[in-house]
Amino acid sequence: MNSADLNPAGLNPAGLNPAGINPAGINLVACVKWAELRPEIDPLHGSVEASQRSSGFSSSDFAAVESALRLAQAWSDQGQACGVTVLCAGPEDAEDSLRDFFAVGATRVVRVDLAEQRSSAQVAELLASALVPSQLNAQFVICGDVSSDRGSGSVPAYLAHRLGMQQALGLIGLESTDPGSLHATRRLDGGRRERLLLTTAAVISVEGSVATLRRSSLAATLAAKQKTVELRKQQIDWPTEVNRLRPWRPRARVLAPPEGDDALSRILELTGAQSGSTAARTLKLDPEQAAAAVLEQLAAWGYLDDSPPA
Repeated sequence: MNSADLNPAGLNPAGLNPAGINPAGINLVACVKWAELRPEIDPLHGSVEASQRSSGFSSSDFAAVESALRLAQAWSDQGQACGVTVLCAGPEDAEDSLRDFFAVGATRVVRVDLAEQRSSAQVAELLASALVPSQLNAQFVICGDVSSDRGSGSVPAYLAHRLGMQQALGLIGLESTDPGSLHATRRLDGGRRERLLLTTAAVISVEGSVATLRRSSLAATLAAKQKTVELRKQQIDWPTEVNRLRPWRPRARVLAPPEGDDALSRILELTGAQSGSTAARTLKLDPEQAAAAVLEQLAAWGYLDDSPPA
């Protein structure tokens, strides 16, 4: 798999030269999300109470940062200038923890202001607004596969769509090759594995088991406390989300009222106590015939408005 396979329109959002390398060096961006690690749920109405003490980054976020640092070190050893930027979507409370990424070797740390929980599409839109070429100019965007709050794992996919980049999600292994390309391993069903060759520009997501974030020295930790976390405030008009304080239920079907002159006849019609039921049966059919039989039975039960076509 290469960029031409997944990007047939020739999109070049990162401002790369034809060889796929930024002349000024490769910029790896590790995206992390400040989230509730041990959320406290209000027992009365079920809302989540945010607390700075229980917030932080997930293991997959740490794996994304460590993967970016390892790739940068490998490509720097081959003579290619390479930097690592940590991009966070979170509130001001996250800045103390974000400075720790300076201590382990991050070149820049950028926070996009996000004071409250948003959907995956909105978080991706916020991150993409800071990843345009005029700002961070990323050749590789490395994300954790899931966050600790919603855990849908859909932000990297939305982000790749927003940036027009190729994507490889849910990776369990990364191996650096020549500067600007890498081999990735993805888990498939049945214990199988898929090997991918990725080139710039790409959005990838890694599982938490891929890497463990390195420990920093005491001197580096103390020096990182004096570093400045860059702030990006993006003006995006989002609709106001109203907290839902009742359980989610599927929409009820609209049924005609029962007919009958007395209560007993109406109850019998509602319950179907005196109507014939479909006996259990076993059918051995071809796929097309089986699909037609399923549709026919659903129509007989009243789940379909129209009868299936012949």
